Amino acid sequence: MSVSLASIRAEHPGLFADGCPTRTVLDHVMGKWGILVLLSLSDGTQRWGALRRNIDGISEKMLASTLKTLEADGLLVRTAYPEVPPRVEYALTDRGRDLMTHVIPLMGWVAENAIAIVGPRE
Repeated sequence: MSVSLASIRAEHPGLFADGCPTRTVLDHVMGKWGILVLLSLSDGTQRWGALRRNIDGISEKMLASTLKTLEADGLLVRTAYPEVPPRVEYALTDRGRDLMTHVIPLMGWVAENAIAIVGPRE
């Protein structure tokens, strides 16, 4: 059975309308930094430094903000260990892993088609 946007909207009236929670979720998940953080964490638990290295171009402020947002959304968990020096790790929650089972195929499509769409970049 094929799912269409029309069938989803029939099941959920007002979907994607102004003020609908779906817009907030889309903004958090599919925004430039949210998706890159989630993709990085789909490879497993990571510490701050690893995330910074894996997400080229993200500032410390934007990484901190994005991590807080995704944690509040229940897509990742922050675990702080009472050690010296402090150790903090980030990992996807069950909901975050479920989300990524749907997003990773899209990212594969993007990887395969990006150059054809926008052309090679120097």
